[in-house]
Amino acid sequence: MTRHVEHVMGTVFSFDVRDADADDAVARAVAWLHHVDAVFSTYRPDSAISRLGRGEIELPDCPPEVSHVLAMCAQAEHDTNGYFTMYPGGRLDPSGLVKGWAIEEASRILSEAGARRHCVNGGGDIQLGPDPSPWRIGIAHPARPGALCTVVTGHDLAIATSGSAERGPHILDPHTGRAADALLSITLVGPRLTAVDAFATAAFAMGDAARDWVAEIDDLEAFAVTASGDTWRTKGF
Repeated sequence: MTRHVEHVMGTVFSFDVRDADADDAVARAVAWLHHVDAVFSTYRPDSAISRLGRGEIELPDCPPEVSHVLAMCAQAEHDTNGYFTMYPGGRLDPSGLVKGWAIEEASRILSEAGARRHCVNGGGDIQLGPDPSPWRIGIAHPARPGALCTVVTGHDLAIATSGSAERGPHILDPHTGRAADALLSITLVGPRLTAVDAFATAAFAMGDAARDWVAEIDDLEAFAVTASGDTWRTKGF
């Protein structure tokens, strides 16, 4: 069993690996997260994404994963009818997808090393490994500190929550430019965190309209706490 906590990408990542002899795999996954931070951090002026955003370099000058991530962002923007954007506030910032992608890739590193029973948690966004032993993941209530609003049980799952409880109103509706305020939080569950995390941000911006949107997407479910304190969930949650 290996447990490790790493401060990177402006948040806290935790690794809970229930397989033996996983230290080397965890070390490789941690090194991957630091690489992602070096390439994609918008807070580091020397990162490729910062330099690209300022026009100092062009896409062919960037590491190859930059074009891959920007292509996924463009697809997410299409899939969410523009509620996901890689230009929040008008500047290049793919962070809404990068963290989920980084966590999913860290999980893949562990699985390919034989450490299949694991949970990788980055700031509350989670990828569970493919080992069939189930995990129970509590989802914090956005208006009741210390309380849970629901529990997700399973394996080989991605779980992402977007909300305003910790950072205040910070997710904008790209169509209006105003902070989204219809929901206090929304949790999405699906197979892979790259899409689930990006979609969670978009779903929060959609507000209650997210319920019907999520219901149309295969292998995606949602649980939401509204601004009035009520809750709703999609059929398969």
